[in-house]
Amino acid sequence: MRTLYLLRHAKSSWKNEDLADFDRPLAGRGRKASESMGRFLKTKQIAVDLVLSSPAVRARETTDLMLRAAKLRPDLRYDERIYEATTGRLLEVISQIENEQKTVVLVGHNPGMQELLEVLTGQTEEFSTATLAKIVFKNSKWTEVALKKGTLEWIVRPKELDKDN
Repeated sequence: MRTLYLLRHAKSSWKNEDLADFDRPLAGRGRKASESMGRFLKTKQIAVDLVLSSPAVRARETTDLMLRAAKLRPDLRYDERIYEATTGRLLEVISQIENEQKTVVLVGHNPGMQELLEVLTGQTEEFSTATLAKIVFKNSKWTEVALKKGTLEWIVRPKELDKDN
């Protein structure tokens, strides 16, 4: 069995219009949402073997804040293929995950993350910033992650967590 968490980077800042898209940092709201997602993972006692993240500044910051709040220290890799990735490219990244990695978090961008969720589960969901989705696969290898063969166990958005606080 394999578990894949999809996490869209948190809300980024547009204050400095001179920055390239890749270099945009998180907004204050994004920092809070990243930490909320991390606390959510900690509360759920979710263990993670591997985090694959876009190297864009806002994705790196989301990843770092989430992992710190969750008190997790998984294997962490930044993969430039995730930035501005198509669904096909994201599927390629997933298919190359080593089989000893059972639980993986993929941190990326829209529209890729929302489209990937639909391709993997057959379900369409809004994937706002800092949304986290849990998808479970019954297969034993990442190369066997087939289209629409995953089960969406849950999806959580920062607004939903804020209601609980």
